[in-house]
Order: sequence, then structure tokens, then C-alpha cells
Amino acid sequence: MNKYFNQLVEAMKLLEQHPKTIFIGQAIQYEGTGLYDSLQCISNTKKMEFPVAEYLQCGVANGLAINGMVPVSVFPRWNFLLMGTDQIVNHLDKFVSLSNGKCTPTVIIRVAVGSEIPVDPQCQHKGNFANAFRCMLKNIDVVELLNADDIIPAYTTAINNIGRKSTILVEFADLCK
Repeated sequence: MNKYFNQLVEAMKLLEQHPKTIFIGQAIQYEGTGLYDSLQCISNTKKMEFPVAEYLQCGVANGLAINGMVPVSVFPRWNFLLMGTDQIVNHLDKFVSLSNGKCTPTVIIRVAVGSEIPVDPQCQHKGNFANAFRCMLKNIDVVELLNADDIIPAYTTAINNIGRKSTILVEFADLCK
């Protein structure tokens, strides 16, 4: 495998070490998406498989975070994450403001820009909405992982932000090839 993919695997191992992390999403425990391979190193006891129900997944992540867990919410494509946008923009991003700083849940959102190689999945499966989300969010960092060397520092920062803020980490599937 290449350096970008190997760094993703190492980042997942780093997140797994934290006692409050739990990985949630579709095709994290069972094959089905490009992100699955980078999660095979994670114990199934730290995984919660979801159906294709992105809004539900984001809501559960918010609830887990409010209760002190650190969900790593995994979305194989930005276009899927769009279905959970309300939970992220109108809830997770606003908890700190709505609670006068008393509620600062942390969710680490892992999302990928879909691969175009070897088959182009067409426009509905390869969007990158990082800039749009940056415009909508005030209390959530959006970090694009453009190089392999960006991955470990970005995930380290995300895990170090527990209790302060959430992070959306944007991966590029074509860089794993």
C-alpha cells in the first residue's frame, strides 16, 4: 500500500487508543466502501455499524458526544455526508453557543472525496464540499488532507481537541492508490 493509505491506518490506530472513541458508520465493520480497509486494524468492540441512514448517524454521533464519548463518524463520500448536514450545521456546531459554552461535545468526522480511478462514479459521488462547510460552520474545523504528511498531525490535533471542538477531516480516495 502507499504512504497516504498507511498514514490513514496509523491515524485510525491513534484514535482507537483513546478510551472514549467509538467508530460509527456504514461499511466500517463489513466490507463495502473504500474506507473499510483502513479500519480493519480497529477492534470490532470499538465499532458501531450503521445502515445507510446518514441523518441518523449524525444524530447518534451528537448524542454520544453529549454523553462524553468521542464518536469517529465515518462517511465514505461527501455526497453521503450531505444527508446529515442539518445535524452538523444546526446542532453539533451550535451546541457551544446554545449552552453558553457549557456543552462542547467532540465528534471527529472522517469523510472522503470519492475516487475517480479506476471508474468515475460521476458527479453525485465525488464532490468536495469542504469550502461550503467552512462557510457554514463556526465551531467545527474542516481540514483537507492533501498530502500523506498532513494525516497524523491533523488526526492528532482532532483528538487533542476533545472537549473543545469537533473536526471534519477530508480524505482523498485517489491518493490511496
